[in-house]
Amino acid sequence: MVPTAVVAALVNPLNPDALLTALGPWALAGIAIIIFIESGVLFPFLPGDSLLVTAAILAYPLGLSHWVIAIVAFVAAFVGDQVGYLLGRRFGRRLFKPDARILKTEHLEEAERFFAKYGPVSLVLGRFVPIVRTYVPLAAGTAALRYSRFLLWNGLGGAAWVASLTLVGVFLGGIPFIANNIDVLMIVIVVVSVLPVAIGGFTRWRRSRVSQ
Repeated sequence: MVPTAVVAALVNPLNPDALLTALGPWALAGIAIIIFIESGVLFPFLPGDSLLVTAAILAYPLGLSHWVIAIVAFVAAFVGDQVGYLLGRRFGRRLFKPDARILKTEHLEEAERFFAKYGPVSLVLGRFVPIVRTYVPLAAGTAALRYSRFLLWNGLGGAAWVASLTLVGVFLGGIPFIANNIDVLMIVIVVVSVLPVAIGGFTRWRRSRVSQ
């Protein structure tokens, strides 16, 4: 049975430090599971970005190595994308419905537009955009991107994402003010990471108003 403290921390993406603290000795496993699910198991509403940065900031208090965090996060992200790709090849758009709570057609369509615009490079760029990063592997599978190309760009995207966020955490962890005010930092990270999605949604809304 999952402890209440873990559940309470998990549903609050602005407080990943509480989640890591609640997980205790299972923090590394928790990081791996959350990143794996967010990467390709079609549940995008998990704090992947902020969790990885926070884990890097709190590495020493958690008794973890930055290298270990980065390697585990990369493997989880890479394997999660494989699941998303295979789901796309096997089921495609049949998994999605316009009125679904999580597997909404509009999420897939946004990822498909992203993939159509950037091609395989979207597997790198999409890593840094919440929601999009969950569905781009599925869009790649639906579009029947050659698997060898998917492996290459998936690996590059996962490595770039994990390395950059881990380095950000290492750098910020060396600043006393940041280390002592992680909650404020997490709000900033979440706002910045969600900003591309909000801008995209606003742009589509403006276009729909103009076309009416």
